[in-house]
Amino acid sequence: MPPDKVPFQDIPLQIRNIKPEIDAAVQAVLAHGEFILGPEVATFEREWAEYCRVAHAVGVGSGTDALHLILRALGIGPGDEVITVANTFIATAEAISYAGAKPVLADCRIEDFLLDPAAAAAAITPRTRAIIPVHLYGQPADMDALGALAQNSGLALIEDAAQAHGASLADGRVCGSLGVAAAFSYYPIKNLGAFGDGGAVTTRDEPLARQIRLLRNWGSVVKYHHEVQGFNSRLDTLQAAILSVKLRHLAAWNDARRAAAGWYRSALGGCPGVVLPAEAPWTGRHAYHLFVVRVLERDRDVVARAMAARGVQTVVHYPVPIHLQKAYAELGLRKGAFPSAEAASRSILSLPMFPEITQAQVGHVADSLRAVLAG
Repeated sequence: MPPDKVPFQDIPLQIRNIKPEIDAAVQAVLAHGEFILGPEVATFEREWAEYCRVAHAVGVGSGTDALHLILRALGIGPGDEVITVANTFIATAEAISYAGAKPVLADCRIEDFLLDPAAAAAAITPRTRAIIPVHLYGQPADMDALGALAQNSGLALIEDAAQAHGASLADGRVCGSLGVAAAFSYYPIKNLGAFGDGGAVTTRDEPLARQIRLLRNWGSVVKYHHEVQGFNSRLDTLQAAILSVKLRHLAAWNDARRAAAGWYRSALGGCPGVVLPAEAPWTGRHAYHLFVVRVLERDRDVVARAMAARGVQTVVHYPVPIHLQKAYAELGLRKGAFPSAEAASRSILSLPMFPEITQAQVGHVADSLRAVLAG
């Protein structure tokens, strides 16, 4: 694609680059025909657990299911509260609701969009059972501060790592190993994406892993024998086979994303009206699932339309915080409840980011943004 046409993502290009490997993996599954919990699922679970430096990974139907089943396995349900950040995708809150618990929202830090530990602390009540920080856009939340808060308050710390495949803290600890359990999504545009929906839970806790294996498969380990009331949420065999192939490329793809982030920083440094994303001091390796800038002094939506006219596709992640969504009107929260989350929602703009993006494409995005803001 010419540099003057820059898509937000380019999944077809990535698939073309690894097509022989994908074809071989898919053909192997077609040959044995075990499409539900076939051997490739166990293989990928083992590989993903090793990648995340934990003992267990359990493949499930989606990242939302991963969060939901963690909460269920921990016994969190009606009458309980779970704290999460206001500026996340709605799935984080909905997973809490699916378990029967109440999502309690807290504000983010405006500089990096991550859950503010002080705001989380202020949200704790006698009903609070867990905190779910979100490693938003591929950057780890402040897990040391939140871990201390959770431990001191007797709460479970659960990672929403849906955007953080391969991200790590400054001391080398990786996302997926930083709480009692973590939820990953393999939605196609993620750093490690399937060819459909998929997700996984990672944990060091063997009883918790066993409970999640029960819950994902109708409460059953032995077919037609059901120990608990469970769900139908299994990572299917074809997706697991594809993910194993793509996992071999993840480190290189993440390195390419970080290189692209560096190009953006060089090209947009000092650009009037643009705030570049901050890397938090505790971050070791940002996965750069997204490269999100803030556009100040101009209407963000007008800027996005002008960028599209120049051939640059942008997205907003996310334009409406959870507390202002109609789906969560029941929380009774109004505009002004979370100033940082609301300020972010008005000004953030996600620029094209994918491993195969070229320096020329990044240059065109940056030049276009400068021109639009100067116009």
